[in-house]
Amino acid sequence: MNQSNTNIAALLLRVTMGVMLIAHGLLKVMVFTMAGTAQFFEQVGFFAWMAYPVTFIEIIGGALLIVGFYSRQVALLVIPVLLGALYVHLGNGWLFTAANGGWEYPAFLVMTAIVVALLGDGEYSIRNVMVKKNQIANA
Repeated sequence: MNQSNTNIAALLLRVTMGVMLIAHGLLKVMVFTMAGTAQFFEQVGFFAWMAYPVTFIEIIGGALLIVGFYSRQVALLVIPVLLGALYVHLGNGWLFTAANGGWEYPAFLVMTAIVVALLGDGEYSIRNVMVKKNQIANA
């Protein structure tokens, strides 16, 4: 695999994961409401207040992944959130079509975050543009 393909793969994976995170964060805000999300967190064994930082991480983290700004660090920050989702779904069976959703999708998302953490921003990222611009300015 050449470097160009790796950079394209990093871009596609970052953007896809970012969109998914934003969608789940906005679902908590716009559909379930934050009060409802906090109540759900409490029902599944988490502190209710954890709904707020989780939602923030999903929305802001998703946006940072889409543009490619510190993707490695964002992916590492998201892994505990995704492990929490995996924990919630573990007892529901394997497939996400199971009642209350199975665990295969959250497990896949954990692995996706690990791969993003390994790949980092890639060539096609706002951070890479900023680094190159800074190198030119400091030359």
